[in-house]
Amino acid sequence: MADEEIVKILHEIRDLQKTHVELYKQALSNQQEAMEMQRKAIRRQRISLLVFAIIVFLGITISVMYH
Repeated sequence: MADEEIVKILHEIRDLQKTHVELYKQALSNQQEAMEMQRKAIRRQRISLLVFAIIVFLGITISVMYH
């Protein structure tokens, strides 16, 4: 009886470890996806800042030319 209980417990441990590994893989995948989204957001912010800087520069240049 004790051997059967040990085998059952070992099987439960194995199953829990498999589940843990799958959840860890999913968490890692989610983190990689989040990092990629952050990289894209940073790129969009840089482009927006560049466009804004160009608009401000042109506005100042036009303002100086007409005054």
